[in-house]
Amino acid sequence: MWLYQRMLQYPVKVSGPNPALAKNIITQYGGPDGELAASMRYLTQRYTMPLKETQGLLTDVGTEELAHLEIVAALVYNLVKDASIQQIKAAGLDPYYADHDRALYFVNADGNPWTAAYIQSKGDPITDLHEDMAAEQKARSTYEYLIDLSDDPLVTDALRWLREREIVHFQRFGEALVRTQEYLDNKKFY
Repeated sequence: MWLYQRMLQYPVKVSGPNPALAKNIITQYGGPDGELAASMRYLTQRYTMPLKETQGLLTDVGTEELAHLEIVAALVYNLVKDASIQQIKAAGLDPYYADHDRALYFVNADGNPWTAAYIQSKGDPITDLHEDMAAEQKARSTYEYLIDLSDDPLVTDALRWLREREIVHFQRFGEALVRTQEYLDNKKFY
């Protein structure tokens, strides 16, 4: 069923330790508009979609979001793995360090843990697809803000790639919304 390649979907490189940047980027790991929330949303919503095509889209995008989660994790980890304790303290990551060292943990940029309240699964296909489109736009916006905050061109490159994938997902969900609406609007004769 799966072909796993031991490489990231997009290569991750950093110029050096930068815990301040990691503190911001971690929101796409465990924040409300991050990759974990997106993946869980889509992989949950797929069950109530009336069209196999839309179920497949949600499965594919949900799985791709897990690959994006790996990219974000690699960015955060590589930005903190060689950071000194002084750099960690200066970035305000010392409370995080006290609980997790340099390990990854699902939190937003303020250090609040991930919660299932970040995801929505209403059961109405039209509502859920609108939610998905909004989620992709929020993620795109977050990546744009992170690009603005980035002072590392290598990190910025990966963030730009992730932002572009959010745009593609938004477009695919828009197409699925049209197809699903047309399907639901058709009279069914048995």
